[in-house]
Amino acid sequence: MKTRIPVVLLACGSFNPITNMHLRLFEVARDHLHQTAVPELKLLCGADVLNTFRTPNLWREAHIQEIVEKFGLVCVGRAGHDAKGYVLESPILRRYQHNIHLAREPVQNEISATYIRRALGQGQSVKYLLPDSVIAYIKDHNLYSKNSSWEGKRTQSNEGKTS
Repeated sequence: MKTRIPVVLLACGSFNPITNMHLRLFEVARDHLHQTAVPELKLLCGADVLNTFRTPNLWREAHIQEIVEKFGLVCVGRAGHDAKGYVLESPILRRYQHNIHLAREPVQNEISATYIRRALGQGQSVKYLLPDSVIAYIKDHNLYSKNSSWEGKRTQSNEGKTS
C-alpha cells in the first residue's frame, strides 16, 4: 500500500445543513492531493465558493491573495460552474494558479443546501441526501420546517447577505 502524505483541509461554506456532498468534498480533495503528493494545509471549497471570490466586497483581495499564496486551495468542481475560468479571470488567482488544485468529482450530484432547506420546508423527505444523524438533529430541533424560525431565512450563499 502506498504511503499517504498527511493532509489538512480547511473548508468554508454554509454547510447549512451539511449534506453528503459536503462530506464528499473532503474525500475528493484528499484523493486528489494524495495523487499529486502535495502535503500541506489547504483551503477546501466547491466551485460555487470559488466563484464568490469575484463578488465585489465579499472577500478582501488581500485575504484572497494570502489564502492562495501562503496556503493554496483545493476546489472541487460543481456543475454549472467553471472553476478554471474563475481562476483565469482573476488576476490574483491566475498569478497563484500553481497553488490552486482543481479536483473533479467523478460522480456529479446537484444536492445543495438550498435545495435541502426548500425540501424540508415543504415537508419532503431528504433521506439518503443527508447523514441520518443530521436528519435526526434537524427533526429534534424543528429546523427548516414550515413552523420553524428558519422558515424563509436566507444565507450568505444564496442571497449574498444574512437576514
